[in-house]
Amino acid sequence: MDATTADPLVGVLLDGRYRIRRRIARGGMATVYQAIDTRLERIVAIKIIHPKFAGNDAFRSRFDREAKTVAGLTHPNVVAVFDSGQHDGLPYLVMEYVPGRTLRDVLTARGRLSPTEAIEVAEPMLAALAAAHRAGLVHRDVKPENILIGEPDGPNDGPLHEPVVKVADFGLARAVEQTSDDTSGQLMATVAYVPPELVRTGQADTRSDVYSAGIVLFELVTGSVPFRGDDPTAVAYQHVEQDVPAPSSVLPGLPPALDEIVGRATRRDPEQRPADAGALLSRLRAARGDIEAGVRTVAHHTVLLPTARRPDRESQPVEAWQPRRPRIRRGALVAASVVVVLGLVAGVGGWWLGAGRYTQAPSLLAVGKQTAEHRAQQKGFHLRWAPARFSETTRRGLVLSQDPQPGGRVLAGGTITVVLSKGPERHTIPRLAGTDAGDASRQLGGWHLTVHRKQAYSSSVDIGDVISVRPEPGTVVRPGASVTLTVSKGAAPATVPDLTGQSADDAEGELSDMHLDVKVVQKESESVEAGDVISQRPKAGTGVELGATVTIVVSSGPPKVEVPDVTGMKYGEAKKKLSDAGFEVRGLGIPTDGATVRKQTPGGGSQEPKGSTITLWVI
Repeated sequence: MDATTADPLVGVLLDGRYRIRRRIARGGMATVYQAIDTRLERIVAIKIIHPKFAGNDAFRSRFDREAKTVAGLTHPNVVAVFDSGQHDGLPYLVMEYVPGRTLRDVLTARGRLSPTEAIEVAEPMLAALAAAHRAGLVHRDVKPENILIGEPDGPNDGPLHEPVVKVADFGLARAVEQTSDDTSGQLMATVAYVPPELVRTGQADTRSDVYSAGIVLFELVTGSVPFRGDDPTAVAYQHVEQDVPAPSSVLPGLPPALDEIVGRATRRDPEQRPADAGALLSRLRAARGDIEAGVRTVAHHTVLLPTARRPDRESQPVEAWQPRRPRIRRGALVAASVVVVLGLVAGVGGWWLGAGRYTQAPSLLAVGKQTAEHRAQQKGFHLRWAPARFSETTRRGLVLSQDPQPGGRVLAGGTITVVLSKGPERHTIPRLAGTDAGDASRQLGGWHLTVHRKQAYSSSVDIGDVISVRPEPGTVVRPGASVTLTVSKGAAPATVPDLTGQSADDAEGELSDMHLDVKVVQKESESVEAGDVISQRPKAGTGVELGATVTIVVSSGPPKVEVPDVTGMKYGEAKKKLSDAGFEVRGLGIPTDGATVRKQTPGGGSQEPKGSTITLWVI
């Protein structure tokens, strides 16, 4: 069945203006349609967000803001945004329609591009990103699928002829990512192109786009991305843990200047990359001559060995084999033979030294030690086990990384360095009370924990030693967790006394004699007599400076409640009602259950402490 025909949106008129003609593509965040703007009579592309994102109010708000920002970004290499709206609750963007194909389509058909063709694509791509960076916008998802090649003429698998390059989807990944319900930080960027900092912290800036652009350039000239695997998380962490190899290590003969551009763009430390796409574009333009010269040099030194076969002497006329100057012809033939032999030797030797003795490294990632050794042995390789490392994504005992990486160049029968995972890094807070604070800080810091110190007086712990640690000893924590050490300042000048149960006046006098300030807070209490201390802060025994403030909480007596009005009621009913409200009852007159209450003191509606006595006059 034709997916376009089956799509219910085909033929629909959006906002009375945009008539959808056909579906162009469907991605992870949105579906793209070709449509006709009936008002301006032009063809446009409409990107409609998937329902799973559209139900989020925060997303819709951010999507609108991003759409307005992108709409103001005018550049010949940026897919223009004309309009935005909603259809049945689904946000959409109306964009410039670029006839042609994506860069992914080109790579699928061609495999890879020549260095010159790659530059023809990379320069306008970087120019578009540079314009966005100047406007304060970060793309966050640079990849071949978001780069459009407007080439109406020529076969899809043919060479690129001055392609019209346009970058799409500015701001969309950010709008989705920052409104995701996944609090762990959903990674929207495609893992093959994701910068290390986006994996580690979820934060991206202009240098993140530079990294992704460098990966795209790597793929353009080699035909593959540098990191691959079945597990997307494992691939993402390869960007964090491994350097991007030089393109010439994958495809020998590529110009060194191209290696330098890709290497600088894909440094794992953002501080070592060009500051933004404009800076990388300047470097690429400055190196273009060297890159093209490097391509010409490689072409000039390429030896094409002839495969012509010597004619069958018996099948040719005799005259064809009668040389006019036999000695000269034999000498020339000998010289030619020597040249051919030397060329063969040089060509084969060069091939062997440059590429022939190398093969591809097998993938040993995410398998156990025994399996890795078996795979390497089958392929004739030796393994060197480097020290194991912690990993949040690879289980303990499985291969975390290898050098060369899977598919990388390695000498046949050579050695592959392998690192096993120690699993997630976790540490148990030790008992540190009484130990030197400096030693404790160094121990915790060595576990990549963030150590904070606070000081307190202690009469039992020497100055500079640890009084206590938070979290409690025995708590299991991750790297980066915050740990607080309470360190002794020695004995305090004053020790707070126990004031509970004393009268407020006595407590204030005692604190004043100790040169401590006092703060009084009133609180109702049914158990502590009015005017006595209920509690204190700091607690008794705490060491404090002279002049420190001690807060005492003083009872104001039982809480007051409203007295029910029982006049006119029978004495038995009135007594029960007052008792239920927490009061004592005294009857005057003839207090029989059937007698009528004529008067009460205190009167109904007044506020009295619980347990107070209410007097009733009855007749």
